[in-house]
Amino acid sequence: MPSIKEVARLAGVSVGTVSNVLNRPDTVAPDTRRRVQAAVAQLGYVRNASARQLRAGRSQAIAVVALDLSNPFFIDVLRGIEATAHEAGLTVMVFNSDKKPAHEARLLQMIEEQRPLGVLITPVSDAGWRERLDRLTSRGIPAVLFDSSSHHTHGCSVTSDDVVGGRLAGRHLRERGHRHIAFAGGPFTVRQVEDRRAGLAASLAEDDRLTVLPLPDLTVATGRIAGEELARLPAADRPTAVFCANDLVAMGVLQELTRHGLRVPGDVAILGYDDIDFAAAAAVPLSSIRQPRRELGRTAAELLIEESDQPDRHDHRQIIFQPDLVERSSTDGPGPARATW
Repeated sequence: MPSIKEVARLAGVSVGTVSNVLNRPDTVAPDTRRRVQAAVAQLGYVRNASARQLRAGRSQAIAVVALDLSNPFFIDVLRGIEATAHEAGLTVMVFNSDKKPAHEARLLQMIEEQRPLGVLITPVSDAGWRERLDRLTSRGIPAVLFDSSSHHTHGCSVTSDDVVGGRLAGRHLRERGHRHIAFAGGPFTVRQVEDRRAGLAASLAEDDRLTVLPLPDLTVATGRIAGEELARLPAADRPTAVFCANDLVAMGVLQELTRHGLRVPGDVAILGYDDIDFAAAAAVPLSSIRQPRRELGRTAAELLIEESDQPDRHDHRQIIFQPDLVERSSTDGPGPARATW
């Protein structure tokens, strides 16, 4: 690999001038800048970012630990993170905890060794992550929670109010006349899942009925399991609507109910969560509780960059976005005739 000294020799300038052209081109005379750029192109010189970071004592990378990269929700959040990082001249390292606490712990240990500018993370659960993040912050590596919040953190967090989202879901389904509603999701150790269930439960009246369909994961495959369970219930005992903890589960429920010949929403209405792009493209377009996915990612990255740039003047903030309801065909029309207010 050609060195910066070779570039300087070919261009007939000092190493410092080459450095200025690469980092502060406006400070170099146009003719000199063109000679240096021509030498860079001729030699195929590429800056050694690792060496530059070692000299500066500061990384130019943000580490992101996502809960589940198979969920398009997190891909959209990452787009917001990347947009903000790139505007600040930073790179993004992406890791997937896959909802496994042990794997999350290994990732955080590896990230600590890499010394990034900071860490954005959605913890697997409310237990165990605080001590690991404290280790990072003690080494000057700030951490911001995204799509997650905790009453026990003294750092920044950015999330949506999932309890409000659950209430929106329950209110919408009750307005459609549904009085027996199922909740499909899990595991309930994931705070977002429990908050959505709790919000739904809080929106129901005393004489309403809530059936919980616990799932080991939030995927299309586990949604099919919930759909199979619903389809096999006698019509008189079957919930007339199901609120799913995310859109992937909702799509699985839709597939299975359709396979069993049940009409959506005629026999069972379906409401998802996140409003990923696939929700609108489903065979029966899915109603969903929408989160501002890219804005969530952008805001989390902005907080992290602010804290890394001004650690002494930074004020920790817990930012909570409000979700909203997107109505589509899967909950369209009035609920079952037997449902009454």
